[in-house]
Amino acid sequence: MVLSATASATRPRVEGERATEIHQAVVDLLVELGYDKLTFDAVATRARVGKATLYRKWSGKAALVVDAIAETICPDRVDRSDLLDRPDSGTLRGDLVSVACQDGGLTSGLSELLGAVMPALHRDAELMSEFTTRFLEPMTAYAVEVFSRAQRRGEIGPDADLHQLASILPAMSVHRAVVFGKDTDLSTVVSIVDKVVLPACRATLV
Repeated sequence: MVLSATASATRPRVEGERATEIHQAVVDLLVELGYDKLTFDAVATRARVGKATLYRKWSGKAALVVDAIAETICPDRVDRSDLLDRPDSGTLRGDLVSVACQDGGLTSGLSELLGAVMPALHRDAELMSEFTTRFLEPMTAYAVEVFSRAQRRGEIGPDADLHQLASILPAMSVHRAVVFGKDTDLSTVVSIVDKVVLPACRATLV
């Protein structure tokens, strides 16, 4: 049966609080079951939503999981057109502290989630592709632009490897979460920025 334009327009849309509830169900199931055992049926049951509704929004499990991870780590910041247009604080330190995406910090409460997803990234090509395209690439582009602005202000040497410098804070945060099960709260973000990232940037000026 072919849906009319009116019928198509009135199909349930997954957005706002409803999308957040579905994402939370995905995160809970990832921690409980792991990526391999997570299914659309399980998400539909946990979120109390029809499976057909999920398929209208997400093409498959990988896309659904990446959206859930993105919202959990950086709510309202991934897949947004203004991602690279965030305010310039005027200093590299100010910009870096502001990238703590959650109120609690960069990876607050996410050690179990990251631990559940990281192994699957290296086994599932579709998940890796979705994660790279929809999360890593836009966030990396944003981070490098932060360091590029600092370079133009003279806070970083002209020959510095901006990608390498931009990777320090997220790499240390993920390492703490996955290896030690520790959150990178705001105070830890500030400590890493002040004691590791900024000294590394200043070293490029020598």
